[in-house]
Amino acid sequence: MSALDAIPEYDAGRPGSRFEEVPCYGCGSRRREHLTLAEDDLTGKVGVYRFVTCQDCGLAYLDPRLKAEHILEFYGDDYIAHSQRNTWGFLQPLYEYAVGGIDRNKEKLVRRFAPLGPGRKLLDVGCGGGSFLKRMRERTGADTTGLDFKDLSALPALQGSRFRCGLLHRQDFGAEKFDLITMWHFLEHDYDPLASLAAARDLLAGDGILMIEVPRLDSRTRQIFGNRWPGLQAPQHTALYSRETLCRMVEKAGFEVVDYLPYGAFPGYFYLFTGLAFKILKGKGLNLRRLLVPYLLGQILTSPILLFEKKLNLAMQIVVCRRRQ
Repeated sequence: MSALDAIPEYDAGRPGSRFEEVPCYGCGSRRREHLTLAEDDLTGKVGVYRFVTCQDCGLAYLDPRLKAEHILEFYGDDYIAHSQRNTWGFLQPLYEYAVGGIDRNKEKLVRRFAPLGPGRKLLDVGCGGGSFLKRMRERTGADTTGLDFKDLSALPALQGSRFRCGLLHRQDFGAEKFDLITMWHFLEHDYDPLASLAAARDLLAGDGILMIEVPRLDSRTRQIFGNRWPGLQAPQHTALYSRETLCRMVEKAGFEVVDYLPYGAFPGYFYLFTGLAFKILKGKGLNLRRLLVPYLLGQILTSPILLFEKKLNLAMQIVVCRRRQ
């Protein structure tokens, strides 16, 4: 039995299949080997998906993947990164505090590598609900632009920022350049990461910085949770990056690595908590409303360990780049 036999909807010879085979995003090779099968543990939608590893460059990616017109159903209005509705009832303040912590972490990193102020321009690719842009606009006075493949322009946090809908490499910005381009958990969703990176390179000002955060494949939580690792998040995640393959990807796109961080703005604890939940639930999906209080209590209990998160290689990674001269 091959790994593809576990994917009931997949049929390479069937016209109208929802799936398509793809070459490696990093080098174009079609030589690959099976890595793991994964489910949509986050939402509980039925389906089994296969990740493979390129035998030439080592990149891990989803193959076969859902065609672009079918992946949209996995980014509905309830998708957590796109929602800003008040749906948490009396838990809303706790939810906003948790989400606000991520944006506070992003701001700290931005101020460290690319200080912004009035007249400086920020482009956030995969901006989701726009809370990060709102924070940076209000606290630095920067000119902010968000881009997402869904039209989220009506969301409150995006008011005051310019918004573009679509794919980055298909946008026409004219002669406009940006001092900072951020990709917070975007590249692992991308169907053509090299094209997006090339577009970002061309949009950077001379001293501009690109910051990318993605889950880290060669992390401790991946070792612990295996095929229930939250970083798999199939089928939304199309590629899985180790430190080596992430750095190689940005260098191939014409960047030089300024710094590499074995942690992210997104808390590694989230992967500890949800990885354990995925192991228990086995693909049934998470009810985030019910788990918010246990999540926050667990975060308090593990806080002594999390003080050392930057040295533990728990789950996340950030690469800071500038255009190669």
